[in-house]
Amino acid sequence: MKRIVILGGGESGAGSAILAQAKGFDVFLSDSGVLQDKYKQELSGKNILFEEKGHTESLILSADEIIKSPGIPEEAPLIVAAKSKNIPIISEIEFAGRYTDAKKICITGSNGKTTTTSLIYHILKSAGLNVGLGGNIGQSFARQVAANNYDYYVLELSSFQLDNMYDFKADIAILLNITPDHLDRYDHDMQKYIDAKMRIVRNQTLADAFIYWGEDPIVTKEVVKLQPKATLYSFTEFKKEGVAGYSDNHKLYIRTPKSVFEMEQDLLALTGTHNLYNSLAAGITAKLLDITDEKLRLSLSDFKGVEHRLEKVASVKGIQFVNDSKATNVNSCWYALKSMKSKVVLILGGKDKGNDYTEIEELVMSKVHALVFLGVDNSKLHKFFDGKVTEIEDAGSMEEAVNKAYKLANDGDAVLLSPCCASFDLFKSYEDRGDQFKFWVRKL
Repeated sequence: MKRIVILGGGESGAGSAILAQAKGFDVFLSDSGVLQDKYKQELSGKNILFEEKGHTESLILSADEIIKSPGIPEEAPLIVAAKSKNIPIISEIEFAGRYTDAKKICITGSNGKTTTTSLIYHILKSAGLNVGLGGNIGQSFARQVAANNYDYYVLELSSFQLDNMYDFKADIAILLNITPDHLDRYDHDMQKYIDAKMRIVRNQTLADAFIYWGEDPIVTKEVVKLQPKATLYSFTEFKKEGVAGYSDNHKLYIRTPKSVFEMEQDLLALTGTHNLYNSLAAGITAKLLDITDEKLRLSLSDFKGVEHRLEKVASVKGIQFVNDSKATNVNSCWYALKSMKSKVVLILGGKDKGNDYTEIEELVMSKVHALVFLGVDNSKLHKFFDGKVTEIEDAGSMEEAVNKAYKLANDGDAVLLSPCCASFDLFKSYEDRGDQFKFWVRKL
């Protein structure tokens, strides 16, 4: 019997274990940390063997195949040891993809992927399709393949999930943009990160679609270089020759081989230029899947948005508090600042991933009158921003950050949490960071 070992016991690992057992494999799960109670109960209930708080090397290196959690880096000692023994190492996405014939719509990009993934899912579900949502969002893909029989999957894929993907193929692949992110995981080599993102087109054929932002300098260069075999559909802000999605004269247009769709831009639920791109990518996808104009129009206008992404929390004494905790890189923060109509008090900081803050320097200087640095180590932020913004404060907790930002803000300002950084220095996750922000704002 083939032995499958799963490294990492979060949602991705637990889902992989359940699917591997359902397919009749000998399964063992190992995590160096502590498993959440819900996963322990689930694994025990299904008699799946697991260990936590450490790895037993002999049990792991006896695997025929290893499914690696996206969070584990390639240079982890166990991964290096497994590679030296030629044990195949794959991702949960690669594994689950073997066991479903459903159409797979896969979304990646440095920014906007959660919003676009959620929007596409909303459109397909509202149109009555039998569709699952997974990958980097919601329940794991593997868990759903084990338990459900969907006709479509909408999957948000991070570069880490794409890294260990080999035979998996997206029927529709969407690449929103590529800007520096996670460079700490890619030896501070931008090309390695780009190569990981471009794996989204792997194994595609002419019958498949590749949808991408036609004005992204990196993506367009890679498209010329790689010559993807898929049928290409690009989107741009304004009308250009051969573009499938664009805006013109306050309207959004989507041109696919079978139809031309148009809609007043004012009716879109999502506002801002970056959300226009997200709506265009989702719209092209919908028309390729033959969603009617009427249903698409309705879904694009009634979508509720994503938690922790430019989420309006409350207005306190004329000050608008905005939770953009999902902005874990500099480019996300750039989009957030770009969409702000008022003066801003910006809360920045966390675990730096090799950030370059020059991208937001101009916007900070023109829109931000006070900064609050929220992190264990704010030295890099001070080095860059000191002297550029008159008021700068440090905070060691979210309560302190919210109170300081509130005191610094004037009537009509926005207090924006858009940290540019990962959350792991002070918080469990970006969700935890955003939830704490909302909690303390509501206490004001």
